Amino acid sequence: MNQEIRSKLDRICNVLYAGGLAVPTLFVEQISYLIYLKLLDERENELETKARLLKNNNGNDKSLFPDQAARYRWSNWRFKSGKELRDFLRDQVFPYMASLLKEQPQVAIYFQDARMEIDDAHVLKEAIDILDGFHFAKLGPDVKGDIFEYLLQYLAKQPQSDMGQFRTPRQIRVAMVEMVDPDFGDTIYDPACGTAGMLIDALEHLLAKYSTTPREVPIYGDEWLDDKGLTLAQAKKQIPNLQTYRKGAGEKIPDWAVLEHSIYGIEVSRQMMRISMMNLVLHGIRNAHVKRANALSELGGLSDDDLNRKYKVILSNPPFAGMLPTDSIRKDLPTQSKKSELLFLGLMMDALAPGGRCAVIVPEGALFGSTSAHVELRQKLVEDYELLAVISLPAGVFKPYAGVKTSILVFRKPGEYARAENKKQKVEKKDGRKVWFYELKNDGYDTDKISGGGRPETPNQNEIPEMLRQWKYFKESGFKTPPGTEAGAVLPPGTEEAKCWWAKVSTIAESDYNLGAGRYKPQVGEKPPEEDAVELIGKTLKLERDIADGLEELLKELEAVK
Repeated sequence: MNQEIRSKLDRICNVLYAGGLAVPTLFVEQISYLIYLKLLDERENELETKARLLKNNNGNDKSLFPDQAARYRWSNWRFKSGKELRDFLRDQVFPYMASLLKEQPQVAIYFQDARMEIDDAHVLKEAIDILDGFHFAKLGPDVKGDIFEYLLQYLAKQPQSDMGQFRTPRQIRVAMVEMVDPDFGDTIYDPACGTAGMLIDALEHLLAKYSTTPREVPIYGDEWLDDKGLTLAQAKKQIPNLQTYRKGAGEKIPDWAVLEHSIYGIEVSRQMMRISMMNLVLHGIRNAHVKRANALSELGGLSDDDLNRKYKVILSNPPFAGMLPTDSIRKDLPTQSKKSELLFLGLMMDALAPGGRCAVIVPEGALFGSTSAHVELRQKLVEDYELLAVISLPAGVFKPYAGVKTSILVFRKPGEYARAENKKQKVEKKDGRKVWFYELKNDGYDTDKISGGGRPETPNQNEIPEMLRQWKYFKESGFKTPPGTEAGAVLPPGTEEAKCWWAKVSTIAESDYNLGAGRYKPQVGEKPPEEDAVELIGKTLKLERDIADGLEELLKELEAVK
């Protein structure tokens, strides 16, 4: 994304923000409406061009704006101004788009209950004029996706922004995606998708995997390199710990429609659902299964297909700050808890297909909570699933929005013995399994400081790249040989503090299925005293005799006074 595009986006942001749209979710939602209308207009241009070139058009691609409805196209109303423009959009264009349930259900769902919240007609006109200068059809999914990511990052820096509650830092998302390694044909699911960040990173991972010439991008973005005046090669030479991820066009994807239909997301907020849909559309995914619903609720809007569907890859950072009423909770979840973090974890365990893998962020309390609901769910996770890793994240990873300590759980649903009825067979299969623990103290950003609304970059100290290298060794061993030392080991004096270690499932079971990384961390032994032991004992005895002699003298003086 070049500087000209960034400047235009900054202008839109500044205009809308100054025009009274200071709430981030509302801010992005209104921009997404306008972008969507511009995209649909460009799609109509493509259909018209196709119709002219193909004389025998089979009629499969039908216009969204036939006959009199043509007046609802961007290109036919964008020249309006003032209240006429505002009222036409609000009272006619939006309702028309929401009415297209039969013709284009995805579009209709997007505009269902949509409201134009830009009251200042002059602000609206300026935003439309700027967006009219974009030709999205000429931009690849890579650039279009960067546009929306840029808007989200910009909003996160706004004063008093609450956007952070919806966003997982990219460096964490990228690591989680790499660990579960989604592939073409996998169904990919996030039951609390927010802005669809996890789904987008999974998509980019796939596109890079199926590209002839993928390129590396720093987690800080291409603009970061431009600002520093460095090429990627120069940056990697200067910063050995620089974390990157890959992007590509995905030209080797066998069937794009299959890819689109393999992406699933649930989001309880209608505003956030729209934002996530737009994020996916701008990344080239028009037909993802993203819907507004409450994934935990008995009456949350889920269909029977939603409830029964199983997924090969699940990635999520669900909300974990609430409790649901018992009557509202789905009865099919493998936990009786009312805590949202346990409910989401149980939901993901249940939604995994045999052989499927999951990476989910959970609060530390879920790892060592002592209630029966905590222990029973962890027992099920350890005994009936393959818990591969617990990655302890820095306490400040979600600052400035939250300081809660979290970890990533990575687990699989066994394929070969998931249906076994004989419990002894299960025990024999899991015998010798090990859980890998890794303690991250730096994720590429300062864990203590806040500057300019965010954490300052610390690329030299980022420990995620090394963690991923160690994960690769673990994976190549078939998850049989985890790096590091066994739980409870005492390391030789002078040894560096352990970053990773492992524990047998039997050891974890003996500890009430406690999954706190610190519970099993190896300790560094203390150095023995450098003095000679005989000499040290002699000094100690002399000191004790001196004390005894002094007490004897004091006693005599006290007796003399009497």
